[in-house]
Amino acid sequence: MKKSALALAFVAMACAPEDAATPAGGDDVAAWEAQAARVTITRDDWGIPHIYGPTDADAVFGLVYAQAEDDYERVERNYLFALGRLAQKHGEEELWADLRMRLFVNDDDLRERYASSPEWLRAVMDGWAAGLNYYLHTHPSDDRTIERWEPWMALSFTEGSIGGDIERISTRGLETFYGAASPATAVVGDAGTANEPLSANVIPEPTGSNGIAIAPENTVDGNALLLINPHTSHYFRAEVQVTSDEGLNAYGAVTWGQPFVYQGFNETAGWMHTSTGADAIDEFAYEVVERDDGVYYAYGDEERQLEERTITVPYLDGGAMAERTFTVYYSHEGPIVRSDGGDWVAVKLMFEPVDALIQSYSRTKAANYDEFREVMDLHTNSSNNTIFADAEGNIAYFHANHVPIRDASLDWTRPVDGNDPGTAYRGLHSVEESPLVVNPASGWVMCTNNWPYSAAGVDDPSTPREADYPDYMDRYGENARGVHAIAVLEGRTDFTLDGLVDAAYDSWLPVFAESIPPLIAAYDADPAAAEAAAVSEQIAVLRDWDHRFGVESVATSLAIYWATELRSPGDASGSEQLAALAAASQTLADDFGDWRTPWGEINRFQRLTADIVPSFDDDAPSLPVAFTSATWGSLAAHGQRVASDTRRIYGTRGNSFVAVVEFGDRVRARAITAGGQSGDPNSPHFDDQAERFAAGDLRSVYFYPEDVEAAAEETYRPGER
Repeated sequence: MKKSALALAFVAMACAPEDAATPAGGDDVAAWEAQAARVTITRDDWGIPHIYGPTDADAVFGLVYAQAEDDYERVERNYLFALGRLAQKHGEEELWADLRMRLFVNDDDLRERYASSPEWLRAVMDGWAAGLNYYLHTHPSDDRTIERWEPWMALSFTEGSIGGDIERISTRGLETFYGAASPATAVVGDAGTANEPLSANVIPEPTGSNGIAIAPENTVDGNALLLINPHTSHYFRAEVQVTSDEGLNAYGAVTWGQPFVYQGFNETAGWMHTSTGADAIDEFAYEVVERDDGVYYAYGDEERQLEERTITVPYLDGGAMAERTFTVYYSHEGPIVRSDGGDWVAVKLMFEPVDALIQSYSRTKAANYDEFREVMDLHTNSSNNTIFADAEGNIAYFHANHVPIRDASLDWTRPVDGNDPGTAYRGLHSVEESPLVVNPASGWVMCTNNWPYSAAGVDDPSTPREADYPDYMDRYGENARGVHAIAVLEGRTDFTLDGLVDAAYDSWLPVFAESIPPLIAAYDADPAAAEAAAVSEQIAVLRDWDHRFGVESVATSLAIYWATELRSPGDASGSEQLAALAAASQTLADDFGDWRTPWGEINRFQRLTADIVPSFDDDAPSLPVAFTSATWGSLAAHGQRVASDTRRIYGTRGNSFVAVVEFGDRVRARAITAGGQSGDPNSPHFDDQAERFAAGDLRSVYFYPEDVEAAAEETYRPGER
């Protein structure tokens, strides 16, 4: 079947940044200064900002100003990604990531959506842009890619936006398709993305988070408890409190640059998001044919034409700007992103930025379950499950908030037939049609990025049953952290705030509780293989191990290096397991001088620079960390996802922000942030939380004004420092 040629134009030319046409004028500065005069920022003794403004717009002005003070580079980076403008800063290497984003996000479209937004939301976006522009005005620098922030830009990066979902689209597949002279000449290859090699003997840290809510009947003081434990890259979010006279009073983790607290709590309710295994993104494969006036595809009994659009992507080329222009194609389901066996493949994903921002912002003001549940009807949080608790004693598990209704007989893990109208979505599953648990008899709910079918315990009648839902409702299944969470939650009625911290850092490693006994049995059952492997001392150490991590634990080091060497312990023969133990022991000896190396000598926390992609040095100071990668079922996670040639393992992902919250007559909380609040190595708050973070020693949260004032290090208005 003939395929149409892609019109691909390349233009090398000098051009100005897209936002440079409207520099700040005197009226702008006067307005910013007037708004700044209404805002106060109090930094507590950990450098955490507590922002107050009389209106929500004023408070958001201060919120983003404070974020820019702490790490403007991360703020700007998030929006360069969200707007498809990374190549303007980093050059041609980011061209395909920018094209991928621009397939969905269009500046003019966002301007129109902003203009038609509710008045209160436009005010919040106006305050957001003003706060960032005032920061640029008061902190001039030549190293700015975004020279002026516009209110509509806030719509590009909302929770429930395509920011996380879009990364499932391969830039390699996009380059193969749109980088070729025509689709007919495109070589179909691996649709995945290449990973840089990590340091030796490191399995990349899985993505994911933990959320736990405990009902009052399972607590000593009769108050609901909430664990907020996102597993993200370190320094991905900052810790803040933002307050207004219009009902805003949220504390928690804010993703750099966003105008709302992403995971956190107010005085009477709290929420924790965990990545979902529900299918919210699908691919549709089309047989296409070229005609004189374009490219067509059959759709049932009719024929439709692929829409053609032109997208121009600016990029930095040396010291000047250049452009590359693409003609791209859209079916009625979404943009074409790759080819597969001659078919053209489109991606469909949720993009409702106005509702997504409304939902993300409004839930921070929800006072109880009923108000939070009402916000969920916007159905724009496509990538997350949610754990909830409130001061009225309610706890809840909400499954993915945007799940299309589909033909359940089809395999949605692969591209479906886009030519068949039977593959079209049939609306969205309601909150009640999705797995939902509210106030279960077990007295707890949890999610560890596992399936929803153990959310309140496998035996609890409130727990959803797998047989009642289509396969596309979950793709993750159970995981080792889910098994671990059940073990620390079931049957307990004595939880306190500190007890929930203990549960969150419980040292059991369920993967090894399952895999080490067969290794020992293989040693006992095959004397010849055991003698050949020469691991009798190692087996003795593992035989006496309780499968719990610790900085002094040699067994933890042995087990992790053994499992990493083997990759799949359950699939290996006894002799292979023993040989892997011998090889792991040799690696430990080669790297550290002795296989008897305690885990804390290997697993470290280190923060040396402000670089977004960190680097590590075995000769520089670092701290021991007891908790391990989530791969092994550790609830508190510490894993590496950055290329390194070091001997030691340096955590880059896992625990980042951790908080435990108690909702009584007054909210009470403890928290910790990886490293520290500031991204500036010269700040005392760059790594002042490092020791407590590495030890799982959470600090008290200052929530009420009198507590903030007592711990205040500095109070000022934006622009005063």
